[in-house]
Amino acid sequence: MSDAAYAIVFDPRGRVAAERVAPAPRPAALDGLRLGVLDNTKWNAGRLLRKTAALLAEHARFAAVNYYRKESFSQPADPTLLARIAADNDIVLTAIGD
Repeated sequence: MSDAAYAIVFDPRGRVAAERVAPAPRPAALDGLRLGVLDNTKWNAGRLLRKTAALLAEHARFAAVNYYRKESFSQPADPTLLARIAADNDIVLTAIGD
């Protein structure tokens, strides 16, 4: 074989083109905020989120704690659900519970 046959190298890392988005500003305090909790329906996500929200509530007085569930962990959340969460909450907690 010629040396040219060995010149091609497969790079398994791939390339992702994504727009950089700045994170949302952090609130100075949690007291008085409305907490949204989005369960992605993974096996342990609901349990993890409920316990985390309860721990947060021990340190902050939320105006409300609102719970939501996605239809399926393998699909993006419905845009209508996301709009409702954004409108009804000041901060949102979500996690993968594998």
